This record gives sequence, structure tokens and C-alpha cells, in this order.
Amino acid sequence: MLPIHAVTPFTLLDFPGLPAAVVWCSGCNMRCAYCHNPDIVRGKAGQKTPPEVLAFLATRRGLLEGVVLSGGEATLWPGLPGFIAQVRALGFAVKLDTNGTRPETLRGLLPALDYVALDYKAPPAKYRATTGHKDFAAFRRSLDILCGASVPFEVRTTVHPALLDAGDIASIVQDLEDAGYCGTYYLQAFQPGPTMRPLPSAPPFDRAAVPPARGFAVEWR
Repeated sequence: MLPIHAVTPFTLLDFPGLPAAVVWCSGCNMRCAYCHNPDIVRGKAGQKTPPEVLAFLATRRGLLEGVVLSGGEATLWPGLPGFIAQVRALGFAVKLDTNGTRPETLRGLLPALDYVALDYKAPPAKYRATTGHKDFAAFRRSLDILCGASVPFEVRTTVHPALLDAGDIASIVQDLEDAGYCGTYYLQAFQPGPTMRPLPSAPPFDRAAVPPARGFAVEWR
């Protein structure tokens, strides 16, 4: 399996304030039902070698300012630290999208990162059913690590109304308050499309039922 599925050559949406490319890393340790990237998650679709991607990025110097490492789950790739060092050597800022399940790996990467997006998939009571991953405590350590670090980061949740309700979001908001989070908490409405597994239909999510937070903003994307 090649470690990189594909590269999105240009985006203005994925790295706040910077024109960037997205590097999609193969493989994931979660099986979120609503995931739109099942081939990437299963690790069966690696198409790019790191030298190929770095050669492409070298041609984008002066046109792009950042590189987003997404997936899948990029922190599963043993070669990620070295790849990040090479990306930075080309002059790019680096953003990591992560599910937070590898807190010590994340801690080690932070000095080389310029921005992190942390996916808060579900509260503890629904974490395993939503993600197929049982270790909520590992995610929670990642949240604490980021709250205690100086690297800018955001927390985000994808909301499918058959999986999460307003009470679940309220629980997440409370946990973020307890953690001392002070960024923006982004809620992302599920968009129909191919998914990891079929999902039942459900009434639309009641956005008005999401409570305000103390110390940070809650916004829909």
C-alpha cells in the first residue's frame, strides 16, 4: 500500500487564511458510518509515493503557502514526521487534520505544525457506535494536549441527525468548556453522498437547540 492516496492541488477552504494543497493519507483506524472516503479509510487506494508528492509541491512554491495533511488518519503513517520536515523545507506551512486517537504522536508532531483541526466525533456514550473506535480517552488526551499547546487549532464535529442529537452536541460543548478550549467549535452538516455504510434517514437536525458556549464560539459550516 502506498502511503498517499491523492493530492488536491489547490484549496482556499482547508487551511485558514492560506492557499494550500491537500495530501490525502491512506488508511484510518476509524470506521465512521458517514465517512465519504471509504477507499482511503480502508487503505486500498494508495496511488502516490512521497517523492512524487514532494516533487509536485516543489513546482507549487510561490503559488501555494500551505499543505494540509488529511485522510484517512495521517498520524498512522510512520513516515509522517520525515515527510512534514521535507514539506517545511520547501517553505510551506503545515496543517494536520486528525481524529486525535494517537495523542503522543500528535504531541511529537506539534513543533512542526502550524495549525491542527481536531475531529470530535461524538461524546463518550456514542463514540464507539459512531466511529468503531473504543478509546475515547486517547482522543480526550489529544484535546488536552492541544489546549495546553501554543499551536492554533480548531475542533469540529460532523453532524448526521441519525447519529447525533442536540443533547450530544451540548455534551461536547460542555466538555470543551471543561477542557478550557477557546477557539471556534465548528459544526459541519452531513452532506449526502457515498458513505462507509448505509445510514438511516432521520428528521433534520434542530440547529436552534444547540446551546451557546462559554468562552468560545459555536458556528455551523
